[in-house]
Amino acid sequence: MSNHIYKKIELVGSSPNSIEEAVQNAISKASQSLRNLRWFEILETRGQIEDGRIAHWQVTIKVGFTLED
Repeated sequence: MSNHIYKKIELVGSSPNSIEEAVQNAISKASQSLRNLRWFEILETRGQIEDGRIAHWQVTIKVGFTLED
């Protein structure tokens, strides 16, 4: 097993549809400029309310990825 060094960054994803889509949006965008994404953890979940209904989800996540040699 090789040794790996990991880095974690914090991201905020949003979606009008769901928490899962907000997470996916953040990861999809991060994967456009970062390589070797390995895991995520959800730190916070927030929502915007309009007219008594959920209008938007916002999720703060940490994403871990391996650093290249």
